[in-house]
Amino acid sequence: MKQKLSITMEEETIKLIDEILKEDRFRNKSHLIEYSLNRFLKEEKNVQA
Repeated sequence: MKQKLSITMEEETIKLIDEILKEDRFRNKSHLIEYSLNRFLKEEKNVQA
């Protein structure tokens, strides 16, 4: 089940996210951030193993 999460980000980071969203690869900001965070966590898990 998904849960709502509120975060604060630098304005420049949000501008970059908006630029990536224009490419239509991700449905919305939540989709992009969840995808990116999952990739990061997977890489971190592999580094620690």
